[in-house]
Amino acid sequence: MTKMKKQAASPGCEPAAELSSEQIEARAHDLLAQLTLDEKIEMMDGDVAFWPGLLDMMNGGYADHPWDAGVISRLGIPGIRFVDGPRGVVMKGATTFPVSMARGASWDVALEERIGEVIGSELRAHGGTLFGGVCINLLRHPAWGRAQETYGEDPYHLGEMGAALTRGVQKHAMACAKHFALNSIENARFKVNVRVSPRALHEVYLAHFKRVVDEGVAAVMSAYNSVNGEWCGQNKVLLTDILKKQWGFSGFVLSDFMFSVRDAQKAALAGQDVEMPFQMHFHQHLKRLVENGHVPLERVNDAVVRLLRQQLRLVRTSSYEASQIGSESHRALAHEAANKSIVLLQNKGNLLPLRGLKSIAVIGRLADTPNTGDTGSSSTRPAYVVTPLAGIQAALKGQADVLQDNGSDLERAVATARAADAVVLIVGYTHNDEGEFLDPSTMQKLAALFPPPTPKEAPTAQRYMRDVVGQPADAILTGGDRDRLTLHTEDEQLIRAVVAANPRTIVTIVGGSSVLMEAWRERVPAILMLWYPGMEGGHALADILLGRVNPSGKLPFVIPQRAEDLPFFDKNATEIEYDLWHGYRKLERDGNTPAFAFGFGLSYTRYRYANMRLARNRLGPSDTLKMSLDVSNIGTHAGEEVVQLYVSPIGSAVERAPKELKAFTRIALLPGETKTAELSLPVSRLAYYDETQADFVVEPLEYELFVGAHSLDQQALKARFVVRNG
Repeated sequence: MTKMKKQAASPGCEPAAELSSEQIEARAHDLLAQLTLDEKIEMMDGDVAFWPGLLDMMNGGYADHPWDAGVISRLGIPGIRFVDGPRGVVMKGATTFPVSMARGASWDVALEERIGEVIGSELRAHGGTLFGGVCINLLRHPAWGRAQETYGEDPYHLGEMGAALTRGVQKHAMACAKHFALNSIENARFKVNVRVSPRALHEVYLAHFKRVVDEGVAAVMSAYNSVNGEWCGQNKVLLTDILKKQWGFSGFVLSDFMFSVRDAQKAALAGQDVEMPFQMHFHQHLKRLVENGHVPLERVNDAVVRLLRQQLRLVRTSSYEASQIGSESHRALAHEAANKSIVLLQNKGNLLPLRGLKSIAVIGRLADTPNTGDTGSSSTRPAYVVTPLAGIQAALKGQADVLQDNGSDLERAVATARAADAVVLIVGYTHNDEGEFLDPSTMQKLAALFPPPTPKEAPTAQRYMRDVVGQPADAILTGGDRDRLTLHTEDEQLIRAVVAANPRTIVTIVGGSSVLMEAWRERVPAILMLWYPGMEGGHALADILLGRVNPSGKLPFVIPQRAEDLPFFDKNATEIEYDLWHGYRKLERDGNTPAFAFGFGLSYTRYRYANMRLARNRLGPSDTLKMSLDVSNIGTHAGEEVVQLYVSPIGSAVERAPKELKAFTRIALLPGETKTAELSLPVSRLAYYDETQADFVVEPLEYELFVGAHSLDQQALKARFVVRNG
């Protein structure tokens, strides 16, 4: 690989202390005035020549070092140093947290901000300055292969979790939100055109991005797919009209790696600021386009100022030490996150928590398999991974016998189950079932975008075309989009056989999104959603099983009974339409009862909601609804409850969801304790996008709010309030 440009020692973009906004702008423009056109264009792409960089990446270098862009040593401009995520920094030894979907199940924004702080500090200790792991694409359908990388299906919940991660990371580094926008089919990501109306676009698919932009995110990554007929990497409506002009985004737009820019002129004019991670289209064509007047110099200057502005916001210190990476306190946070993310879906007869065991069987092919999620760009390399079996063995050492069987032989598994007081059955998915997807046929088509190799680079190019593009179809693909929403047939057979042999069976599911369970759900007493639980996941599972920790996770999506209750999904689509309807909104609108509601999760204790109080019940469009209620723990276990507030408009002039999540909070309670939960709802959050006005509009209506434990909670407290004209 060609050598990265050295990090500059001069002080150009390396302030010793935090600068004011005015100082940042002045310094950015001062530096801009000193840059040559060549240097400005150098700032707008990766610092590595294409062919050596590609070979390095395909040989595993993606997670070996940060990917630099825009280093100008002459002026002390350090550039950006990109490292990916989102379950932790992808470089060696960094803390591996549960995947984002699991953390979405915690509904704990304070926890997510703390996770962001750890990720930001470990990123800096690894030499990075830009974290590419604030993934906030909305989960439209559970078959999406990279569902695990985002937080859930609801735009409000998704935005709050993404904003929390952004706040935490940006205490130390720059954060990048991705993939902008409507990126939620993995196999077709390089070819699909998503058709979407302005209303669905702004209400459903962009609202969470705006929330993270409002939080001050440094960068936004453009997606590979096309939206309304134009590739996202050169989509002016998305990158300039909406992101930069309507939302006032002051950061920079960087491309998804290699294939997000297809035309240098279109991309530059659309608002793409940096082409990552190599020297490709901008490197080849942008100077000529500027000199010929096809791309205004002002557009280049705007991109450069945006890059400088974010670099100047970073305070360079020497406090980021290698000893921080994967440290004990960081691993403890990963353990806490796994504890709070596990969702108890079913607990018939109060089988859990397990008590008085003399023996327990841990069965399943995933029981002793390190399984932290996808092995694509989000793959991490922790120092260790505690498997479910290892966690249970450690927790019960000297207290109970732990029997093990991988489940490959049904008769043997049944015998193991019968010999134990209880069974923990670990089933679900791996990166072979769901994850990032890349196949040689796609690479062959996209190879037309590659710059021609120099004579010196020709052997590298030939080797790549032979070793990657020339491989059979299954050579480099990973899981991609799911082919099934149910468990594997052998997993379902194992569940039926084991629970018949031992009715004290806890089915524990590993995966990144919704799993249909109707073939076996009624047969088993207890079901846990473990997700991909990170490096400490096995310890967290043992904590939950044995009652050392009370489960408090809540589903960040709905689990339907039938696949046909979900929106249309085609993993090989070239054209698809996204509308207003998916997830819990769609099921409730259509009158279809889910297996498990959005926001659902059981506990080992019981909570009671009472005495809901609204500070006012008549408000104007610029007001904030403030309400409180008493939440009591009326059981025998300490626990944490997620209080959820949904709103339904009454008599709307347009089609609206039956109810939508608008606020939530997490509250910790000891047995017998009562606390007051307070929730605030800005009236502006009730707006819908009016296509005739091209803006959000709050209807002057009566609204009903529901405060409960999940979206279909029959015990939810209800109240009405009125929004009047301004």
